Amino acid sequence: MRERASETRRYGTPMGPLDGWRFCPRCAAEVAAEGGRVECPSCGFVAYANPVPAVSALVVDDAGRLLLARRAVEPYAGMWDSLGGFLEEGEEPLEALRRELLEEAAIEVDVGVFLGFFLDRYGGDDGSVSVLNLAWEASISAGEPVPADDVAELRWFGRDELPPDEEIAFTWLAPCLREWRTSSAEDGEG
Repeated sequence: MRERASETRRYGTPMGPLDGWRFCPRCAAEVAAEGGRVECPSCGFVAYANPVPAVSALVVDDAGRLLLARRAVEPYAGMWDSLGGFLEEGEEPLEALRRELLEEAAIEVDVGVFLGFFLDRYGGDDGSVSVLNLAWEASISAGEPVPADDVAELRWFGRDELPPDEEIAFTWLAPCLREWRTSSAEDGEG
């Protein structure tokens, strides 16, 4: 069994997106690092360590079941995750959500209720970055779910059959799933 995703789990040495910056990308002068930003005293260039935006969907069918994806790649290969991914530059969040679900599961979706935003870390061997996850509930409008891109398996889970927390990939997702399970039970779904 893989180690449970937790606040203390890290890949390699924790690193912010600006850690290690020594020179300005515009003029090559030395930069000064100050709490979450670097500034070039020579040309005035400033870079901030902002979280990276990502989108996710809790895809629900007419029976109230939830579609989860088993990750095919690190981080957290083999663990359960929601469908979604990172926004591309200039991409609207709902466009990104629809693109990611088409890439990962070959489905088109109707986007429903916004479930919330969740901070987490995404890591690799070179460190980790802060991620702002935006999550929606969604339903399939076209296509049959087929694992693609970085997804090894897709599986439908009943509200009371969700994987245990230690099998969930990212720290933000387990609390989101618990909230979804509770709210859908209160709404009389499933």
